[in-house]
Amino acid sequence: QVQLVESGGGLVQPGGSLRLSCAASGFTFSSYTMRWYRQPPGKEREVVAVISAAGGTTVYTDSVKGRFTISRDNAKNTMYLQMNSLKPEDTAVYYCNRAGPGTLWGQGTQVTVSS
Repeated sequence: QVQLVESGGGLVQPGGSLRLSCAASGFTFSSYTMRWYRQPPGKEREVVAVISAAGGTTVYTDSVKGRFTISRDNAKNTMYLQMNSLKPEDTAVYYCNRAGPGTLWGQGTQVTVSS
C-alpha cells in the first residue's frame, strides 16, 4: 500500500524539542524529494522544509531556520524533522509530503507548543 505515516507529535513547552518521523511504504522512497508541511489553526497549509531524494540538499522556510532540521534515512524509508527551541507559533498539524506528479500526503500529526 502506497502511504506516508507521520508520528512523534505531542504537547511540549516553549523551548522544548520534538522529533517527527514519516514512514513511507509502497513506493521507491529514495527516488523522491520529500517535504514537511504544517497547518496552524485557522491558517493555510505551508511548507516547512524540503529534502532532496538523496538528502544532500535541504531548504527551510525562514521562520524555522536554525531551529528545525530535516533529514532522511533511505535505508529505512523514513524522513525526520528535528524541531528544537519550539515556539507557540509552531503549533500546527504537521504533514509529510511526497513531491512530484501523484503527490502523496500523510494523515498528519499534531504538535502543540504551550506552557
